[in-house]
Order: sequence, then structure tokens, then C-alpha cells
Amino acid sequence: MENSPVQSPPVQSPSAESAVPPEEHRFEAEVDAVLRLVINSLYSNKEIFLRELISNASDALDKLRFRALTETHLVAEGTALGVRLDPDEAQKTLTLADNGVGMSKEELQKNLGTIAKSGTREFLARLEAAQKSGVSQIGQFGVGFYSSFLVADHVEVISRAAGTEDAWRWSSDGQGTFRLEPATRAEQGTSVVLHLKDEHLEYLKGWELERLVRAYSDYLSWPIELRNEPSKAEDDDADESKPAEGESAEAAPVEPEPAYRRVNKGTALWQRSPKEVTKEQYEELYQHLSHDWEPPLAYRHFKIEGTTEFSGVVFIPRRAPNDLFSPDSKHGLRLHVKRVFIMEDADALVPKWLRFVRGVVDSEDLPLNVSRELLQDSRLTKTIRGQVVKAVLDLLSEVAKERPDDYALFWKTFGAVFKEGLHFEPEQAKKLLPLLRYETTKSDGLTSLFEVKSRMKEGQKSLYYALGESRAQLTQSPLIEGLKKRDLEVVLMTDPVDGWAVHGLHEVEGTPLVDASKAGGEAEGEVDAAKKTGQDEHTKALRDAMRARLAEHVSEVRVSTRLSDSPACLVSPAGGLPPHLERLLRASQPDAPKPKRVLELNAEHPLVTGLVALAGKSADEPALHRFIDLVYAQALLAEGSPPENPAELARAMGELLVESVSRA
Repeated sequence: MENSPVQSPPVQSPSAESAVPPEEHRFEAEVDAVLRLVINSLYSNKEIFLRELISNASDALDKLRFRALTETHLVAEGTALGVRLDPDEAQKTLTLADNGVGMSKEELQKNLGTIAKSGTREFLARLEAAQKSGVSQIGQFGVGFYSSFLVADHVEVISRAAGTEDAWRWSSDGQGTFRLEPATRAEQGTSVVLHLKDEHLEYLKGWELERLVRAYSDYLSWPIELRNEPSKAEDDDADESKPAEGESAEAAPVEPEPAYRRVNKGTALWQRSPKEVTKEQYEELYQHLSHDWEPPLAYRHFKIEGTTEFSGVVFIPRRAPNDLFSPDSKHGLRLHVKRVFIMEDADALVPKWLRFVRGVVDSEDLPLNVSRELLQDSRLTKTIRGQVVKAVLDLLSEVAKERPDDYALFWKTFGAVFKEGLHFEPEQAKKLLPLLRYETTKSDGLTSLFEVKSRMKEGQKSLYYALGESRAQLTQSPLIEGLKKRDLEVVLMTDPVDGWAVHGLHEVEGTPLVDASKAGGEAEGEVDAAKKTGQDEHTKALRDAMRARLAEHVSEVRVSTRLSDSPACLVSPAGGLPPHLERLLRASQPDAPKPKRVLELNAEHPLVTGLVALAGKSADEPALHRFIDLVYAQALLAEGSPPENPAELARAMGELLVESVSRA
């Protein structure tokens, strides 16, 4: 970095010319808790601190170069940007300096005195749990800057924000407080000065620092330079150059600026051949991009050449972020153009239903001043987006085929999000279909729709699915009794998104997919028309009485062709929501209109035949009304819905129990 070397400012207090007194502040409570965990932890891999600090410096350089696209005065022509490591064995300090975007006083206080993205109580709970379970890499928790206190008992941060003249020093020993005071710095950027603990002085050795840079930060495109250790001969020359006793110090030669050498390859990982990149380097890139403490579940490196040129890496995480289902959640890939960082979350490159994907894309064709708005409308963006989707789907197909246990973990974590693609982009259905997984009435775990089709009964015309809250609720649902009786397999869809997503699926290799709640015995051509007509006539009086009694709740009462064991069930009208989705809707919108349902009766069930006889005597019989209410409440409970009046139901059931016991 010869033209404008990164400056490592002096460690001593700021010059006396500043009359601004130091300010003492207490850490935010959660920062204090993190620091206590870090400083007093038993984690063994303390070398993570260097990766975290270099990653922060890299981000600062990225931000400066991005701002310089429009604020050209921020970076003088010929200025070389980068990171320098300056170990000082005499002072027992390690200084990491960059000439990036820097921080103002307010930013120092906010960024180092509080926790933003990762500082939640849940984060602290996870960190404490990991400590108890013996996790060795605290850096993987996104602690970032605070990991400095793993190896240092005092930390100073001297920073000067880009475009300003004032520099500020942040300092702390990690014991609950930090100090802010004016400082001096020759150029914009940030220097972190670590006063190392005696037991960690090995991090002042050049060979050790070089090893760590190559292990954790070799892929970064910014040059990382290490001060050369002077040779013995150079030390002797330095001694000889000292002024003799009685000789004026002014006559002593000026000490030359220490020489630095680059220790990282500096080629962006995604620009290299995959054969040159190790698994550990991919994992380090993922952790740099995502701040996740676990390695990714899977990753794919791709490079597209032709009319458009771009390269990148996509990652599938192992765990879901806290905001996965938040409407305000950010998603997208980190975008570079010709190795220049442009934006952190380029959501135009990844559809919303793949918002769990992390990664980076570097384009040779997009303009350097591309904005988020231009990305949305760019033809090239659509090309990149299509290739990213293809890379992710190919990767998931590979995992599903070669690592079924890992794919089961992926589906459990992200399946509900992935299925949103059926709703938002139904044109992708054929590509998504092989990757869908569901439970069924005949499978112990997850299975694909192709496997369900392969198990179809001879002569079966359709594949059936049922929508509900859980496997337990659906397997006992009256709506699928008829299908189960005929030994037909039913796909169980239990995610809230399924009610909308399934409309993007119409068939599986030519076999129609049919809602079990809308399919009765007639689905496979087994209804005896004459028998059904007889049942309609036989139950007419009862159905009329039930229709009158339940007029506020049901639109129709009819004989069922789907029931085998239950006396009755409720069916949603055409176009209506499944019961569990209707409950979710009403929970968020209590004033939403409540559609009337269709009540179906099992004409052969003993309870129904008894009620038919009772209705034949008198439609106004009080006992008949009580039984009608109970049948309706039972149908609600069977589908998982709460009864209209739980207290009244409990009273009526109590009366029936008393009557039964008295007759026993």
C-alpha cells in the first residue's frame, strides 16, 4: 500500500492541545453480559479474534469504496486501501489498522457500547448454553469486536470517519465501562490496539499471525499486510545507528518506516477455481457473510460465462434466523460488481421463497453505480436471479439424493418457506415438485409426492391430500375416514402455507392432486346412487330439523359419502378456507366474517339412526335439539375447532353422563 499506507496511530493519550475531557460510559447491560461471558469463558479457540477484527476492517473498506462511487473526494487518486497488522513485542500490543470508512464519536459509542443485530436475550441464552455444552469457537457466535477481550486485557480503538478531520479514541478493559476521548489519526479509518495478556503473547509472532490470516481471511480481496520482523543484522545496524554518549540525538538518522508484506492471496474466493478452495475456506466465507456460528448445510460455487459473466457462491444454512417469518426481514445476496462491493442484501437476486439462502454474486456486466431500484428492473438481474435459483435447486437436489438426513434437516427448517414458491411462482412448480416432502397416512417420516404416486392402489385415479394443524389431528379427522377405509394413502399438509401453496400443484406426473375434504366415496366411483337417494329420503326430517336449529352456523346439512366411523363432520364450502387457516385468520382479524359450513351426516352411524327416529316423532322435541347441539359441537372438536359455547357443552355432557349412569 505504497501510495497512502495505512497508519497505525500512536497508543499514547491524545495531545494536550485538546481541551475536551474524556467521557466515561457504562456498557449496555447485554454488552456487559457478553463481555463477562467472553472474558471468563473456557473457550479454547481464542484465535478467532483476528478473523473477527479483519472481517470488520474488510467491511469498513467495502463501505468506503461503495461511498466513493458517488463521493469521489473520500478516496484520493492513487490511494491504496487495505489492512495492516503491526505487532510490537516491546509494548506487548497488536495493532490492526485499516483506511476504510472509519467511525465518528457517535458511531463508536453506538457500535461498541451497544449490541445491535446479535444483542438479544435469546442470543445470550444461546451463548451460555453453548458454553455449557463445550462449543469451542466463540467467534462463531457473531460476537465480533468483543472477541478482542479473549486475548487482550485492554483494547483501544482510534477512528476517524471518512470526510471528517476529527478522530476519537474508544478504550476499555472490559470491566463494565468504556472511555471516549479525542485522538489524532493521520487519515480516515480505524485502528484497533490490543494490549495482549501475558499468556497470549504468541500473537505477536509474525509466523503465527500469517498462519491465522491464511487460515481465516485468505479469501478477502483487500490486501492484508504484516510488518516484517527485523532480522538480527538489522537489529545490530539499528544499535550502531544510535547516537553515541554525549552525541546530540538530533544527529541520529531518522528511523525508516517499517516494511510490510502482503500475507493473503487477495483473490476473492468466488473468483477462484473451486479446485483451489478448501471446505474450511468456504465455511469461513459463509460465517463472514452470515455471522452464523455453525457451518453451512451445503454450498455451491458457480461461474457463468457467455453473453453475461458473473460468479458466486450460495449457501444453505443449518438453522433458521430469528426473523425468517418477519415481514421486515432482509434477504438477498451480497452483490459485487467487478470485485467492488455494491450492497449487502440484494433481494432482487433471490426470490422471497429462497430468503434463507446466503451468498455472494460478482457481476462483470452490471454498472458500478447500480441502485436497488435499477436492479429490480434490470434484464441482467433477471438472468442472474434465474441462475441463482437454478444453482440453489440443483444443490438441494444433490443433497436430497446423496444426503437424505441433511435434506430432512433442511426441510424441517426451511420447508415451509420453500413451499411459498408454489404460491408466488407457480411456473416453478415442476422444478419444485421433486424437492417437496410431506408426511402421509402410510409413512413414518417425510416422503416425496413421486413416492406416494408409486404406492398408488391399482385403479386409483387421484392422489389425495388433507390440510390441518398436525399429523395427529389429520389422521383422526373424519374427513379422510372413507379414504383410509379403502386403504388409500393421504398426504398430510400441516404448514400454514400449505393452504395457499397447494394451489400451485395440480398434478403429479399426470395424476391429479385432490383435496380429501372435497372427495368422498364418489372419488373412485364407488357411490351407489340408489342407496344414497334412499338415505337422503330416510334422513330428511332430521336434516330439516338440524338445518333449522343450526341456521346461524351451517348452510347445508347432507348425507355424507366420506364417513365410516364418525357420526358427522363439517366441510368448508367451495372456495372456503380450511378450519385451521380460518382460525388463524380470525385470530388476527376478529371482525372477519365467519362463513357458514356444510354439516355432513353418516346415515349408517347408530347415533344418526337414533336421531332419525327421534326426529320422526317430533322436530320440536327438546331432547332432539340438545342432541343436535352436541353433534355439531362434536364435529367442531373433531376438526380441531373450539365449540361455540364450551360451558354449555360441558353442562350438556354432564347431564348425559348422569342419565347414562342412572340407567346402568
